[in-house]
Amino acid sequence: MATNDEFDIHYVAKLARLELSESEQVTFTEQLGKIIHYFQKLREVDTQGVEPTAHATPLFDVLRSDIPGQPLTREQALQNAPQHTDNQVIVPRVVE
Repeated sequence: MATNDEFDIHYVAKLARLELSESEQVTFTEQLGKIIHYFQKLREVDTQGVEPTAHATPLFDVLRSDIPGQPLTREQALQNAPQHTDNQVIVPRVVE
């Protein structure tokens, strides 16, 4: 297991802009030590011939075909608006 000599919990807390109590320092030192130990264990895995990747599974987009259709009329577009006036939708104010 990693010891406090391998990393400085005060430095890590400063980087994260955290103020840690004594008990939190002990807890996080132990937890971070376990994480570092696990990463050291991962270094032992033989990755020869394994191609680097950013994701464990392939990424792809599922998109439907863009088929143009009939546009909504102004009345159809406004009929579901909770409030509207002068052919415009009224929304709650979000900027003071």
